[in-house]
Amino acid sequence: MTVRKRVRAHGRVQGVFFRDSLRRAADREGVAGWAANRPDGTVEAVLEGDEEAVRRLVELCRGGPGHAEVERLDVTGEEPEGLDGFAVG
Repeated sequence: MTVRKRVRAHGRVQGVFFRDSLRRAADREGVAGWAANRPDGTVEAVLEGDEEAVRRLVELCRGGPGHAEVERLDVTGEEPEGLDGFAVG
């Protein structure tokens, strides 16, 4: 079953390879979507794919890669759009 989640990571999440780590994990898991830095210092991402694969990526975002310090992760469900590939903006 295909699901779509929008996540916003708060904390020290910019300048720590958060987006690129997420892109590499999404490529491995076959998850489509995108990740972008936001002006307020957060990272926002859309993850679309197999339910279990998306769940694993949400957990990656919750812990953050490497030197990231995720203080809070907002997660909302959305209707899948049929995205293809994963972009970093």
